[in-house]
Amino acid sequence: MIKVGLTGGIGTGKSTAVTIFKALDIPVFDSDSEAKKFLLDSEVKKNLMAYFGEEIFFNGEVNRKALAAIVFTNNSALSFLNSLIHPLVRQAIELWFDRHQSHPYAVLEAAVLFEYGFYKQVDKIITVRAPFEERIKRVMIRDGITKEEVVHRMNNQLKDNEVVVRSDFVLHNAEHDLLLPQILQIHQELSSI
Repeated sequence: MIKVGLTGGIGTGKSTAVTIFKALDIPVFDSDSEAKKFLLDSEVKKNLMAYFGEEIFFNGEVNRKALAAIVFTNNSALSFLNSLIHPLVRQAIELWFDRHQSHPYAVLEAAVLFEYGFYKQVDKIITVRAPFEERIKRVMIRDGITKEEVVHRMNNQLKDNEVVVRSDFVLHNAEHDLLLPQILQIHQELSSI
């Protein structure tokens, strides 16, 4: 089985690509969703309470919006959060890949594939790209946040050109690009290896 990483900056269209891979019966590990599950872990919550205090909790659970408001504007807080969550995610990725050995390939979707070393867990890398202004519009609509907030989040990720040179495949997701034919071509290549 080939372990494939799927990445791209915020608003590039990774979720659309994931939907297509799933429709092709390819298993996909959504690292963001898995990371959020670890916020329910009692040990993680205890550490978050000690670091951030009660302001990020609501009814005993982590208020992800309050947490995001802090970590996306404070690099040391983001580093602390990542130091708690990423080792757990790495372990979950390995176990997940082991369970999907019967497939020709499986996809690990991670916006921060390079930033946090998840690229070391895959054999091939696919990057989704989209024009800067389209990305901003998509995220503003999707998340209901300002342009400034989107740009700040984008600045916490690697630039497109840094990611592309480290990728085996690049999906172009501009307004008039069709993802399906691009993904079908990659699917055919990965399935035949």
